[in-house]
Amino acid sequence: MNTAERFAQARPRLLRLAYSELGDLSEAEDVVQEAWLRLERTGAETIDNLDAWLTTVVGRLALDTLRSARVRREAYVGPWLPEPVASDTEESDPADQVTLDESVSYALLTVLEQLSPAERTAFVLHDVFDVPFGEVAEVVGRTPDAVRQLASRARRHVEDERPRFDTSPGEHEEAVRAFARATADGDFEALMSVLDPEVTFTSDGGGLAIAARKPLHGADRVARVWTGIRRKSRTGQQMRQVELNGRLGLLFLDDDRPVSALSFAVEDGRITRVDVVRNPEKLQHLR
Repeated sequence: MNTAERFAQARPRLLRLAYSELGDLSEAEDVVQEAWLRLERTGAETIDNLDAWLTTVVGRLALDTLRSARVRREAYVGPWLPEPVASDTEESDPADQVTLDESVSYALLTVLEQLSPAERTAFVLHDVFDVPFGEVAEVVGRTPDAVRQLASRARRHVEDERPRFDTSPGEHEEAVRAFARATADGDFEALMSVLDPEVTFTSDGGGLAIAARKPLHGADRVARVWTGIRRKSRTGQQMRQVELNGRLGLLFLDDDRPVSALSFAVEDGRITRVDVVRNPEKLQHLR
């Protein structure tokens, strides 16, 4: 197997790693492409463990990108949400897809946004990808003990923010489909019944699409705002149920162009979080 074939084999995992660190698929693709260019310059024959070398390079490049991205995100218009990824994109090349499961759910990515770049990198590499602390230390540029502390802080934060109870895929899908039916019917009471009383609704337009500048809280407020949005939307919009980041979500299309992607968190049969991405730049991969 030549170098290009070995890299192609590793590419889906590297793309998933970079996306997990960044929450941005376009930036993740750039990182993986840069890793390939560095491999070409270095030469695979000089590398003892190619997988470990690629993991370190991609992890470090993603960390550098994340640090610079944080500055841009501070000036972002409204809330910044991760870019959603469809898990069932049949038309694209499998090598270009991000293989996702519950370890990189959309809910987890929103929590990771609250961590520092070093904490996020340590958590993703060690807890999600099982990279030893010694190798994580090379990526982050700190001692193994310091990296253990970073990962521990990140782990505590993630556990604090995660739902109290695990939700089965079936329970998640049932809640999302109930939300979809209530939305299609314009049924306010049905929508209220599927929303948790403390539900949070966050929308990301990035200044390029209409979206709330701050998250909304509470079932009554979220239901009223959402039903109002749907009434004002074009009647020709289509709603599709799609798998986003490993769990069922909703995609709204206008003339086959994605205009909104909805990801959900569900606990005890009710929706506790609705994340709506409307920034067209973050919907390009869903076309």
